[in-house]
Amino acid sequence: MKRVVVTGMAGITSLGETADQIFSNFEQGKSGIRYMPEWEVYTDLRSKLGGPVESYTIPKHFNRKVTRGMGRVALMSTVCAEKALEDAGLLNDPILSSGQTGVAFGSSAGSVDAIGEFGSMLLDNNMNRMNATTYIRMMSHTSAVNMTVYFGLKGLTLPTSSACTSGSMAIGQAYEAIKYGKQSVMLAGGAEELSAAGSAVFDVLLATSGQNEHPEKTPRPFDAKRDGLVVGEGAGCLILEEYEHAKARGAKIYAEVIGYGSNTDGQHVTRPDAEMMGRCMQWALSDAQLQANQIDYVNAHGTSTDQGDIAETQATAKILGKKPISSLKSFFGHTLGACGAIEAWLSIEMMQRSQFVPTLNLEEIDPACGDLDYIVNDSRKINADIIMSNNFAFGGINTSLIFKQV
Repeated sequence: MKRVVVTGMAGITSLGETADQIFSNFEQGKSGIRYMPEWEVYTDLRSKLGGPVESYTIPKHFNRKVTRGMGRVALMSTVCAEKALEDAGLLNDPILSSGQTGVAFGSSAGSVDAIGEFGSMLLDNNMNRMNATTYIRMMSHTSAVNMTVYFGLKGLTLPTSSACTSGSMAIGQAYEAIKYGKQSVMLAGGAEELSAAGSAVFDVLLATSGQNEHPEKTPRPFDAKRDGLVVGEGAGCLILEEYEHAKARGAKIYAEVIGYGSNTDGQHVTRPDAEMMGRCMQWALSDAQLQANQIDYVNAHGTSTDQGDIAETQATAKILGKKPISSLKSFFGHTLGACGAIEAWLSIEMMQRSQFVPTLNLEEIDPACGDLDYIVNDSRKINADIIMSNNFAFGGINTSLIFKQV
């Protein structure tokens, strides 16, 4: 089996597009959550909160010709991937077009504007809003496809569209593609664009936060007074590389991917199952050939929903014991298909910096949650060698990734 390492990382979030920007905002306790006045037109939408990316840098060479088939989600994905490749020292490297580089990238859906164009056809019985790029922008694999075209990738394309595990599943599948010798390099991650429709998905399930007047106080994962999630947006990309290939070219190595587990509950579409969550974590441990006591920190899925937080924390405590844990969704909201990638990126950054971020707004731990070492108030210095990042999605889809210092 091949060893798999992370040699490049990048992301776009509501708190910045570099790790230094984001960690500065973490230290100041800043939230990326905002009231969304443009959603007031949807009078039945209970939660009008979101975590928007209000600005990010689009390089000048992303001109109209390059971007005409990209909606917002594909554009964020491709810009983010370019930054990650540059970070890895692989931008414009011949390996990208050699067939030895592939992409695993996901989102829960394509661009909402494009979906609206098809919707107009179905509702108004005309195709006036549709054009040659409508489907390209709408399809769930729009990010992966646009990345292969833009970078000239000739290897595997593994699009993942598994809701909240899209990003983490992409990283896991990319890891396995290199581990089993199918590729030498993989672009891996996920993205999502913010929309009122994305919020409505959870609103109709009564799973969104209603604190419209106090956006900075929500979401509050694991807190006894949490009242639901907030949707966000962004992108995250890791460059995964076969260890010997990375070492031979003198690449900087951020971490090694040593474990991945994924399974499905097979019981209910929206109700999480603690036993199967725990089994997923155990499979990741087995893949990494680790014991539970070797995990130094857990980055939680931590959506701030009632059932989700309880099931996840009870499963984590049962499998791993009383581990340090926090949820980055308290800062960004739930970025859906992007969350697994953004959280993997920033978890590796936390391990590199020995600086582990608390869960924002966590004031009173829900006694129904598992017995864990919740990081609250301030960042904590932990000399961590091995960390776990977990994500769980509608459909009962579970993922667990394990990263190690090299």
